[in-house]
Amino acid sequence: MPNKSRYWFPAKRYGWGWGLPLTWQGWLVMAVFVVLLLGGAVTLLPSHGAGIFVAYTALLSVLLIAVCWLKGERPTWRWGEK
Repeated sequence: MPNKSRYWFPAKRYGWGWGLPLTWQGWLVMAVFVVLLLGGAVTLLPSHGAGIFVAYTALLSVLLIAVCWLKGERPTWRWGEK
């Protein structure tokens, strides 16, 4: 069996971007993202307000996109099966 690298996040079938994870590493990244997002909602919203939480969410989203870009299939515009 060849030792080919496996993408954590596949490209979407329609549109641009990535779909649900294929590997346990991808699912772990998604779980950490959700836990950090919920943790930020519980801690930042009551104490610092919505503005800080929006900035925190934007930062987490940029980090998630960076991981998807590095460990996922190359995103291109797709129109379904060829």
